[in-house]
Amino acid sequence: MDCPSALHQLMLDCWQKDRNARPRFADIVNTLDKMIRNPASLKQVASIPAVPSQTLLDHSIPDFNTFSSVGEWLGAIKMTQYRDNFLNSGFTSLQLVAQITSEDLLRIGVTLGGHQKKILSNVTSMRVQMSQCQSPTAVA
Repeated sequence: MDCPSALHQLMLDCWQKDRNARPRFADIVNTLDKMIRNPASLKQVASIPAVPSQTLLDHSIPDFNTFSSVGEWLGAIKMTQYRDNFLNSGFTSLQLVAQITSEDLLRIGVTLGGHQKKILSNVTSMRVQMSQCQSPTAVA
């Protein structure tokens, strides 16, 4: 990608796992102001790998093979408040949860958009992991 190295470094600083290590808003504004006033600093392009580093990925996708129940999975994604909603609506196994839709979430009482997005994002990851486990591997 063609991203100026100064801007790339600012993004990396903002993405620090430890929120105390991230720059404050005033620092970000100051850095961007310096970039605007000195456009030559934006000419050097960062060499960014095409594949995200593991540090960016490690926090996002739980291993669904480790969960034995819907409740455990909801706990791992910090959505345990919906456990009874899922179970009372018939989503009693991870295989059934893997088929859930946004309409299903509304129907069972998950009305907050951010919660719907988080659950559906994890369901998508679950489907990918399930399909990888089920797809036969070629043996040569």
